[in-house]
Amino acid sequence: MPTAFTASRRAVLLGAAATLAAPRIGGAQPAAIRLGILQPVTGALAQDGEYGRLGAELAIQEINATGGIRALGGAQIQMVFGDARSTPEGGTAEVERMNSEGVVAIVGGFASPIALAASQAASRYDLPYVVDVGVSDAIVTRGLRNTFRFGPGFGAVTGAALDNLVTLNNAAGRPARTVVVVHEDGLFGSGMARLMQQQLPQRGFEILETISHPTPARDMSNIALRIRALNPDLIIPSSYYAEFVLLSQTLQQRRIRPKGIYCVLNGAASNFRFVREFPQAANLVMDVNHWADPRKPRTAELRRQVEATNRFWLYNTPLNYSAVMLVADALERAGRADRNAVIEALAATDGRFTRHIMPYGPTRFVNGQNQSAQAVNTQVIDNDIKVIFPTDFADARPVFPWPSI
Repeated sequence: MPTAFTASRRAVLLGAAATLAAPRIGGAQPAAIRLGILQPVTGALAQDGEYGRLGAELAIQEINATGGIRALGGAQIQMVFGDARSTPEGGTAEVERMNSEGVVAIVGGFASPIALAASQAASRYDLPYVVDVGVSDAIVTRGLRNTFRFGPGFGAVTGAALDNLVTLNNAAGRPARTVVVVHEDGLFGSGMARLMQQQLPQRGFEILETISHPTPARDMSNIALRIRALNPDLIIPSSYYAEFVLLSQTLQQRRIRPKGIYCVLNGAASNFRFVREFPQAANLVMDVNHWADPRKPRTAELRRQVEATNRFWLYNTPLNYSAVMLVADALERAGRADRNAVIEALAATDGRFTRHIMPYGPTRFVNGQNQSAQAVNTQVIDNDIKVIFPTDFADARPVFPWPSI
């Protein structure tokens, strides 16, 4: 399963872009609008970065094919791509390059440390920065007027996760009382663990232990053995893709089966690659994460486009697709490709932005945070990823507690 565009695929896209950018008969083509797309496509986070890039590319193709930015005479969007190399330093270096190349805005970052550093660097140039995934709430609490996050932060995600967990547990007769929290030791995992430590006891759960691990991690045997010794009702992991795959496989191999695995912002649990490649380890795993709205027709259309290229449907793709559409909407309302005008237009987004496929209400930014953004609960059921909360657009009922083997 490739994680990058093939040369032939790139040739097709470049050819299509060239056709779209051809001069119009009867008038000069408006100057292209350069948009920075920042993703980690090398290093530990390369898979996520590639799927983020894919979402941005699909949005740009659609915008250009449907008339470009109409307020600017049909100007086409030209991607300026930057590889963050899975590090904050890599992201900052690419922001400097993108600024020198005259981008009007930047979308992406993926990981919280990259988004923090890159948006800070962009602020020095009044360069609008739209965060795709990074969930650290520090991203939008620094008073940076250039920084906007379309998706939810981990404070909102954790609150929803705990509310839904209580609802789930109560509906099943409260089979789960004890928890082990497993988290990556970086910014997002450590922040999530702190919130869990504060709030789980308030919701009636006993935390037996909180266990951290590095990213990347090469072995989860000691963590699995510790979990076996503690014998919790629930395991709550917050990790990137490779580390959770390794943990879940290790638990499966050692026949460690809790009453449930309830992930929060997990890199694998809402990931069709995990489901397809490790179906037994993935079965019945729950997650609280970004996810596209299954009610919207464009969601199914975009998923078909992605899967037609032999790729998996991951949340990175619809979230980046939607974030690029947000910038295009801001450009339409700004009426000019000016950085300050785009910042003002983003800040003034007042609920009219509808060209996205996330399960959000009207878009409204307060201090750079979209107030309608929300995560959803998913569960792997019958080799598919189903939405189980919120109930108003769930497409499956949760399976909890897990049945005995």
